[in-house]
Amino acid sequence: MKTLLKKLYNTNSLDRDEMLYLLDHMDEDTQELLYFYADAAKVENYGKAVYLRGLIEFSNYCKNTCMYCGIRGENAAIRRYRLTNAQIMECCAVGDRLGLKTFVLQSGEDDFYTDDILVDIIRQIKECFPYCAVTLSIGERSYMSYKRFFEAGADRFLLRHETASGELYKKLHPGMSFENRQRCLSDLKEIGYQVGAGFIVGLPGQDNKTLVEDLLYLKGLQPHMVGIGPLVIHPQTPLRKYKGGGLEKTLICLALTRLLLPEVLLPSTTALSVTDEEGMQKALKAGANVIMPNITHDFAREMYELYKGKSGMTVDIEKIAEEVEKAGCHIDMSRGDHRSWKRKACVI
Repeated sequence: MKTLLKKLYNTNSLDRDEMLYLLDHMDEDTQELLYFYADAAKVENYGKAVYLRGLIEFSNYCKNTCMYCGIRGENAAIRRYRLTNAQIMECCAVGDRLGLKTFVLQSGEDDFYTDDILVDIIRQIKECFPYCAVTLSIGERSYMSYKRFFEAGADRFLLRHETASGELYKKLHPGMSFENRQRCLSDLKEIGYQVGAGFIVGLPGQDNKTLVEDLLYLKGLQPHMVGIGPLVIHPQTPLRKYKGGGLEKTLICLALTRLLLPEVLLPSTTALSVTDEEGMQKALKAGANVIMPNITHDFAREMYELYKGKSGMTVDIEKIAEEVEKAGCHIDMSRGDHRSWKRKACVI
């Protein structure tokens, strides 16, 4: 195990059998060494910096029916909302006063927001806050839609692949296409975004072999960002009686991702803090270096309930800084771009 971890740290690569052996034989001592190597890789590339992104959840309407998601289209119990352009700009102004340099526009897959509407929103943000990065997390769109958003000024796009198992993806995402999901991620990279992928730990039917496929898919894709979180159950979904994911396996996957992709931007997701009150600190010690405080209007934040207990990371920057310092890190209020990314002209 020590030999494999040292090889992973030095080469940023293991084959399928080696990755599976690590996951199958992980014990407490191995985990400690894994986190040590992951933290070292993070420090080599980004120092002790932790970057903040201001999260704006602008719509909880969604046309999809993902089996684990609280805002799935078939959840009739949820109260729905959409923020106006003006309300989105108000959230950005809050983030600007806090010193944030990235705004993450996140929603369900809501066709109300046409390409024209989204282009207008992106341009408004860039005109008012030209020094800030705009990240989109709005799901699957066409190549031309993604291209228009990039040309309007969007810098990053988050689209978790959810699982690299085609069979598992089909079971958990009725009516959606595994191939189209991966097509979207390839399109986003080709256009020039800083691209974020990622997966959920603890899905029903998932095992260590499945997780190895997730990790190797990320290695092949080479995304700039990776979001990994445990499955947290929502009572108004078909998975309401399922146990869900765990903190320990999620931290292991975070650390392995850091070693496979040493330059990656790796968030400590809100789901980790829901699972464990010290989840953020533990993630930072396992290689994470991004936190996303929620700057959505209070009235909407409570309704964007992807899973039970999600209310968003506090917007108290001083409190976040204290927690980050406990993990031996410090807040960096710059844009925090991926160190190898440079914006390029968008051409077909």
